[in-house]
Amino acid sequence: MNKNSFAPHKCIFLIIFFLAQNLCALDLKNIHITGNEFDFFIRGEYNRALIYSVEFSMLNAVELNELITIKGGLALGNTGSGVDIKTHTQGRIGPLFNRPFYVSLAYVYNGLPAYETHTHILLPVFSFLGQRAGITIGPSFRFNRFFGEVTVFESTISFSTYIHLINNERLRIGISLANFNDFYAGLVGSYFLNINSLVHINEQLSLINDIEILQSGSFAMAMNLYGIVYRGGFKFKW
Repeated sequence: MNKNSFAPHKCIFLIIFFLAQNLCALDLKNIHITGNEFDFFIRGEYNRALIYSVEFSMLNAVELNELITIKGGLALGNTGSGVDIKTHTQGRIGPLFNRPFYVSLAYVYNGLPAYETHTHILLPVFSFLGQRAGITIGPSFRFNRFFGEVTVFESTISFSTYIHLINNERLRIGISLANFNDFYAGLVGSYFLNINSLVHINEQLSLINDIEILQSGSFAMAMNLYGIVYRGGFKFKW
């Protein structure tokens, strides 16, 4: 095996070091909150496995010194026979190099207490988030435990890309393709196509509507129609 080949664990250590270095570089006396953002969503899904499910989620992001963003969230859903619990925690640094480059590390938890199922996910990713288009990519480290059995480890590549067809002061309409979001990270073949819109009511309040088509499969060329999702909510900035 080539000793110089890329290993996913090297990437996560690099991102942790980068985040820690920038946090330590901040002067604690000169840390200022430069932005706040709160999101609330209602998500309805129809799929072949659960027939339907409803989920309520909220996210809060705090920006420090226009450089570091700390984000957290909680989602509670009805799976038909129990409660689905999801959490999200993320630290992000950027923009970097006078360009919309970002580096972040996220922790996501998915739990189905009724089925004794627990999934812990680490997502170290690099992002380019432009006004018209963007891409996020990085390794995903998943630790799954079912019915008290031994924890199963999986790793794959997480990706997300978007294009904004319209993006102005009043309206944003776009499409995206990804295999992860704030509360979920799937395998490469488990991705979704998203058509989304954001309407700016004023400088602080925006309304969001998304429609997603979900696919599931063991790899990209073996897919089965899984379901359709509608997500609606609002974004509040101050």
